[in-house]
Amino acid sequence: MKLISYNVNGIRAAMNKGFLDWLAKESPDVIGLQEIKALETDVELRVFQDLGYQVYWYPAVKKGYSGVAILSKVAPKFVHYGMGISAYDNEGRMIRADFDGFSFISAYFPSGTTGDIRQDFKYAFLDDVYGYIQDLKREHPALILSGDYNICHKAIDIHNPVSNKNTSGFLPDERAWMDKFVDLGFIDTFRAFNTDPGHYSWWSYRAGSREKNLGWRIDYHMASKEIENKLKSAVILQDVVHSDHCPIVLELHP
Repeated sequence: MKLISYNVNGIRAAMNKGFLDWLAKESPDVIGLQEIKALETDVELRVFQDLGYQVYWYPAVKKGYSGVAILSKVAPKFVHYGMGISAYDNEGRMIRADFDGFSFISAYFPSGTTGDIRQDFKYAFLDDVYGYIQDLKREHPALILSGDYNICHKAIDIHNPVSNKNTSGFLPDERAWMDKFVDLGFIDTFRAFNTDPGHYSWWSYRAGSREKNLGWRIDYHMASKEIENKLKSAVILQDVVHSDHCPIVLELHP
């Protein structure tokens, strides 16, 4: 089974840049989207259904902001919207689909780059999502939490760790949270297969960052150790350009 996570930074903008043709060619079994920035009524969802996908859409209350979705060729046994905390659910931060053998979450963690208020909101989210996943894992031990975490975990995951050491997304407390999350029993699936530097999933639009590969790896497929034996491969599709992010792929053995 091929799983993809992709922060599209606006599904309509991505579609205008060839997203549908790419999706048809790449043909994942399941794709989790972040920052869809659109209500169901803003997008002709039939274009995804015509490609064989069932569509599960969880937009933010605020129009044109945030939001997540799951498109799946395999019918889930159950789909759960949100995490039961209105501050995050109003922003469309998380959606989960339960399949035979595992549960898949598409999540969009808050960014703290706009100032202290949102950084504090991000820290609150990190505390709450840690507890939420800890509880969820008891009920769904075979869990894959995929999406845009808005955090670079280690120095290898960012193009210039020294100059960014005080930048939101690479702050010591954020990185320590990633350590704590991994210690819950999760595997950074990309690093399970690739320990080389220079692999990123997001680039600033400024100063030709993408062309120079001055990026950050902030998108993850984090898989619980209960499905470690199912992990087949994990790659980052850096050459796919519909967004300031790129897709990340996780393949599972049957």
